[in-house]
Amino acid sequence: MDLYTKNGRPLQLSGDQLFAQSGAYLGRLRNERVYDPSGRYAGTLVGNRIVYRATDSATISSPSIATPRIPTARINAIPSAMLGDEPPFVD
Repeated sequence: MDLYTKNGRPLQLSGDQLFAQSGAYLGRLRNERVYDPSGRYAGTLVGNRIVYRATDSATISSPSIATPRIPTARINAIPSAMLGDEPPFVD
């Protein structure tokens, strides 16, 4: 599945693990929500986009780790006008 952030940055999904285009581990996908490696809420999956929504930000999960992946060469998608903010992912 091709995933992007709200602003169109490409992401990689492997099982329930989410990675940046650079291959950096961003967190784990649980019940349509992404939690960063420390277990804090980082975004919500809406269609093929990850969007930060303040209404979901009170949820937490257990910490997780993963080894980095090989970077991908994909172009950015067009930004979306959906409700929410760009997730706080590093890349």
